[in-house]
Amino acid sequence: MALMKVKFDLKKRVKLAQFLWLMYWFSVMAGVLVFSMGLFFKIELRKRSEMMDNNESHFVPNLLIGVGLLACGINAMGGKICYDSLDPSKFSRWKPMLKPFLVSCVGFNCLLVLTALLCFLMRIPLQFTLSEGLKNALKFYKDTDTPGHCYMKRTLDQMQMEFRCCGNNNFRDWFEIQWVSNRYLDFSAKEVKDRIGSNVDGKYLMDAVPFSCCNPSSPRPCIQYQVTNNTAHYSYDHYTEDLNIWKRGCRDALISYYGGMMNTIGALVLLVTVLEVVVMIGLQYVNTSLSNLANPEDPESESEGWILEKTVKETFTDIMAKMKAMSKGNAVEEGAVEGVATES
Repeated sequence: MALMKVKFDLKKRVKLAQFLWLMYWFSVMAGVLVFSMGLFFKIELRKRSEMMDNNESHFVPNLLIGVGLLACGINAMGGKICYDSLDPSKFSRWKPMLKPFLVSCVGFNCLLVLTALLCFLMRIPLQFTLSEGLKNALKFYKDTDTPGHCYMKRTLDQMQMEFRCCGNNNFRDWFEIQWVSNRYLDFSAKEVKDRIGSNVDGKYLMDAVPFSCCNPSSPRPCIQYQVTNNTAHYSYDHYTEDLNIWKRGCRDALISYYGGMMNTIGALVLLVTVLEVVVMIGLQYVNTSLSNLANPEDPESESEGWILEKTVKETFTDIMAKMKAMSKGNAVEEGAVEGVATES
């Protein structure tokens, strides 16, 4: 028994084909949108690649770009099929291709679901690549004269101001590295000697942060030096909420930014998947209703259309039986080849 059988006359078939033609072109635009979002995400990753581990993956944005282009091609072809279905003579040339086309649509919808799932899960690997990347980037902040790292200071300062963050995990990360270049230190000064001498690695460490960590909304002038020394500043307690530098770490800020972007893209891909399933089902109705015309020579005759020729269970059983037959056939062929090789 056919699944979800519907009776069609000429008027219903024409309306369905026209509606699907319009929906397919909406799907083409949706494919363009997916492509654009993938390209935008790839550019955003490239913009901050210096602050990411070298192992960051562009697989998901590349997949979005590929899926977007594929959606444009498949939906443009589906729109053409629906347009030609209004003329039985034109539609006849599409009949041999329709079954493989619908099968490819099922595969494409599975790819869309997988793409959406990867978008939602990308937050996990992004946490690791940002954690390592930012940790290394902070160490290069002072290397303004070193080729390959000379723009790291500007990049980090712009990021901290844009995302209102400080350090990797928090502002204390700056206390653990030397972020002032040696060329700007007076090594004859007692303070500099004491700081370098008190550190086993011979680095100039201090409880201070770059200017880009300062919160411009704070009414108090920025306290970026001796951040944890309450006695160095009047009416100051670094344990209170009055600390006028950003408390949020840049890793959390970037993960939130990219995670929100990927959740939006993932939701968009799921919506595109729903649209693709709708137009695929509609095309199946067009295909079966035209193939089952009571009088093929009379386009105005009534016909029946369905989603599946049999029930879901029967269809699944048939597919499994065909797969088993194919595997047995391959096993027989392999055995025959081995037998011939043994005889020779």
